[in-house]
Amino acid sequence: MLSNLLCRLLGPVTNTPQMFVRSPCVHVHLVPVAKSFSTGSGDPPKFPLNGYVRFLLQQRPVIVKQYPGITFVDVSRKIAQQWQSLTPQQKQPFENTAQAAMDKYKEELKHFHARLTPEQFDALLKMKQQKLVTRKNLSLKRELTRLGKPKRPRSASNIFLSERMSLTGGTTMQAKLSSLMSDWKKLDDAQKKTYRQLAEDDKVRYTHEIKAWEKNMVEIGREDLVRSKDKSKKTKVKRLPRRTSPAQKNKKA
Repeated sequence: MLSNLLCRLLGPVTNTPQMFVRSPCVHVHLVPVAKSFSTGSGDPPKFPLNGYVRFLLQQRPVIVKQYPGITFVDVSRKIAQQWQSLTPQQKQPFENTAQAAMDKYKEELKHFHARLTPEQFDALLKMKQQKLVTRKNLSLKRELTRLGKPKRPRSASNIFLSERMSLTGGTTMQAKLSSLMSDWKKLDDAQKKTYRQLAEDDKVRYTHEIKAWEKNMVEIGREDLVRSKDKSKKTKVKRLPRRTSPAQKNKKA
């Protein structure tokens, strides 16, 4: 809730100079993902690195030492160029190591699944599903930002908060927001009128900008990004087909 409010606070408002703030926040429905999967059987084995990543990790210290002050992007670019210039024979040791790690991973994963209870197996599937949905939505968020989708309009209270944020004391962002919300509630209707008008102006801004943006999306063949009355306003989580855990299969057998 706090992160959503901050996104609203840092979006664009009207042309009032002291209140014009921009943010990369784009409203996309994200599904909370568990930070880790812990069971009585331990954590699942980690997916192994491929050949290129192993080469990258080996070469990165060499490049950084050779070019002091080089940026992360330039390091990655140089290593990618080096990898592309290698012959298949030169790449083979890295690929062989990666394949051996993959074979070990598959075997460990098989044993890990066999130790899971049906409940643990279902929890693991749910976690994987959440990660897939979150990854998809983050990708959409980046794409919408790249395509310049207009920021959503803010409410009167959001505009008030963004205007006063830098002037409010407080050791944490949450403390500042709490103090500002208390100040907002103390304002009478006459004092809130200015902010409500700004909010209405911002709605007009958004209405015009989103229509123009959607028209442009249709012209470039991206109708999938255009709003539709038949579509849900929120991203729906698609359920993965229910799978049977190894423990359940053995029980049936």
